[in-house]
Amino acid sequence: MDGLSERPFRSLVRKLGSAMSYTEFINALDILANIQRIQKKIAFYEVERPVVFQIFDDDPARILNAAQQLIPFQPDIIDLNLGCSARHVSSRGAGAGLLPHPFKVAEIIRNLVKHLPVPVTAKIRLGWDEQNRNYLEIARIVEDNGAQLIAVHGRTRAQGYTGRADWDAIAEVKASLHIPVIANGDVQNVADIQRILSHTHCDGVMIGRAALQNPWIFCQKDRWQVSPQEVKSWIMLHLNEMVEFHGADRGVILFRKYLKRLLIPYQLSDEFLLPLLTTTDLDLFKGHLGDLFHFLIEQKS
Repeated sequence: MDGLSERPFRSLVRKLGSAMSYTEFINALDILANIQRIQKKIAFYEVERPVVFQIFDDDPARILNAAQQLIPFQPDIIDLNLGCSARHVSSRGAGAGLLPHPFKVAEIIRNLVKHLPVPVTAKIRLGWDEQNRNYLEIARIVEDNGAQLIAVHGRTRAQGYTGRADWDAIAEVKASLHIPVIANGDVQNVADIQRILSHTHCDGVMIGRAALQNPWIFCQKDRWQVSPQEVKSWIMLHLNEMVEFHGADRGVILFRKYLKRLLIPYQLSDEFLLPLLTTTDLDLFKGHLGDLFHFLIEQKS
């Protein structure tokens, strides 16, 4: 998740039980332009292993070159993004924009497998749109050219994150391949984890956006089971990691996007939200958090 799946968040959900860490996806152009610029995106703690570096681009040679430049940073896996539906990525033929070009996908996977010393994996969507759902063709190409795992998001590029994920299609992929398949899409709560596994017979489940509101899903807890005290404790841990990683001012500002999602279940008024989402001072921020959770805990008791 671009701008979200960075070390502070990943390392904390690993402690809750996540099995595998994917970095933010990285543009091959950025890697080749200045490897130093993307080092924060690929920073990780040893305890996070296995760690997956995910890259995207539309050019086979550039993708290989970029992947080779990442190897000295010791990823466990290099993953090719064939799933990003964002217009600025897919419209230039990268991410899900590669799905209409199976021969190019084959060349990219084949080159990565041949020249990299670590396993190669891929994440795909079901196709460009409803009229072009070529997920089985792409999945077989990924396997036939040597990739060792595939993750499948059960929507097309055109859907973005709208509509329902098609778990039947994910099940088709699993039934058609020999390599492990990870199911992704519409896993919102603990019950959904078992439902998607039972429905698709996949080897694992990938949880993205839902974990931002409920990171406790990785330890089999739905959000209603998490007390305000636990939420406050998590927020302070995450905030401290962000400040250590980005510095005080930037850490506070970047933490807001996580905080806003964590607070959604409380349906707070602007009286509580605005001070938290506008202050840049760390001490003031912590003071506002203390006031908020004093109110929430009192309300709960």
